[in-house]
Amino acid sequence: MSGSSHFYQVLITNVGLDGEVFAVKVKGSRTGWIPMARNWGMNWHCNVNLQHQPLSFEVTSSNGKTLTSYNVAPQNWQFGQTFQGKQF
Repeated sequence: MSGSSHFYQVLITNVGLDGEVFAVKVKGSRTGWIPMARNWGMNWHCNVNLQHQPLSFEVTSSNGKTLTSYNVAPQNWQFGQTFQGKQF
């Protein structure tokens, strides 16, 4: 994860043989699901302040399979950290 207080970016890796990442949404404990935009490669971003909230992710592959990983990043996450959600 990288970013600042109003820009948030994640790198999604290792989707295996399920194609490429087609869509990503992020949800903080104080937000609904927020669609993320592809920045470049497998980097996805949104312009929202998500600090001090546990984060959940919904990742959809190009073959239509969607996995939701709840509370992947704890409330005290920091930029530069790496977290692991469900695997395709």
